[in-house]
Amino acid sequence: MRNILVTGGAGFIGSNFVRFVLGTQPDVFVVNLDLLTYAGSLENLKDLPSPDRHEFIKGDICDQAQVEELLRRYEIDAIVHFAAESHVDRSILGPRAFVQTNIFGTFSLLEATRKVWLDENRADAKTVRFHHISTDEVFGSLTPDAPAFEETTPYSPNSPYAASKASSDHLVRAYSHTYGLPVTLTNCSNNYGPYQFPEKLVPLMILNALEGKSLPIYGDGKQIRDWLYVEDHCEAIWQVLQRGQTGESYNVGGNNQPTNLEIVDAICDILDELKPASPYRPHASLKQFVADRPGHDRRYAMNIEKIGVELGWQPKHALKEGLLKTVRWYLEHGDWIQAIRKQQGYQDWLNQNYTQREEKRL
Repeated sequence: MRNILVTGGAGFIGSNFVRFVLGTQPDVFVVNLDLLTYAGSLENLKDLPSPDRHEFIKGDICDQAQVEELLRRYEIDAIVHFAAESHVDRSILGPRAFVQTNIFGTFSLLEATRKVWLDENRADAKTVRFHHISTDEVFGSLTPDAPAFEETTPYSPNSPYAASKASSDHLVRAYSHTYGLPVTLTNCSNNYGPYQFPEKLVPLMILNALEGKSLPIYGDGKQIRDWLYVEDHCEAIWQVLQRGQTGESYNVGGNNQPTNLEIVDAICDILDELKPASPYRPHASLKQFVADRPGHDRRYAMNIEKIGVELGWQPKHALKEGLLKTVRWYLEHGDWIQAIRKQQGYQDWLNQNYTQREEKRL
C-alpha cells in the first residue's frame, strides 16, 4: 500500500493516524480528505512528519464525484475511513447530521470505491483495502456481569450516533459480500490522547480543572467504559490494514474497565501532582454531578483476543500512563487549545450541553 486516502484526517483519531503513518511508513503517501466541520481542524495537522508525503483536500465524503476523482488522480490503493459525526450528546440534540455523514457519506464513499476499483478495474482486489473505523457503541449496553463484546456480539445500538455507525458497518459488510469489495472493520472503545476536541470527557475535565471550572459528571458517574490511548489505536488500524483478513472485523480496546468517575479522579490526581501551586487543588473538589444523558449506556467492555491472536496486537499504554501523557500534552499545547476554542460555535455548544445539565444537577 503506497497511496492511502484517509477520510476525516483532520479530526482527532484521523490526524493521529496521519501522523503515525507519516512517521513510521516512509514509502506511503497520504491523501487527507476532510470537510473541516467543528471537530476537524488544520491545527491538528501542523508540524507533521514528512509533510511532503501528505496532501490535504477540503471536501465532503458525500460528494461521490470528488471521491472518484481523488481515487483516480492519486491511484489510491487503500482507504481508511474515519470521517464521521461522533459525539453521542450531539446526536441526541441533532441526529440528522449523523444520518447524513455516517450513513449516506459511507454509502457515497463505498459507491465511489466500487466504481473506480471494481467497475473501472483500476485496482487489483487482492492488493487494495477499504478499512472502516467503527465503535463499540454499536453493540449496546452490558449488564454488570455480562461478558465483554466480541466481534460476533449482535448489534443493539441505543443512541442515534450508535445507530448511524451500525448502519454504516452493515453497508460496508454488504459491499464486501455483494460486490467483492475488499474490506476490513475495526470497532474501537473510547479513545483519548493528543488533539482530542475538548467536548469529550478527558480533555473537558483537564481544561475545566485547570481553570477552576466545574467538572460535570453525568448521573452517578458509575458508567463503565474501556479506554484506548489513540496511538495504540493507530497501530492496531495499521496492523489490520496490512495483515487483517478481508471481510473480517476486529475489536480494539485498552483492556480496562474504569468508571467515568474513576477517570475524572485519576485526571484530578495527575493535575494535583503536576500543578502543585494551583489554587484549585485538590482538583477533585470541582466535581459536580449533573443530569444524566438520556438513554445513557451503563457499561461497555471489549474482548480484544481476536486481534491479539491473529495479528499480535496489544495496547502498549496502561491507562495511568496514557492519562499522564495526555494531561502533559494539553499542558504543553496552550496555543492549540486557544486556536480550537476560537472556532465558530465551540463555546455555544458547551453552554448548550453542559450549562443546562448543571442547572438540573443532582
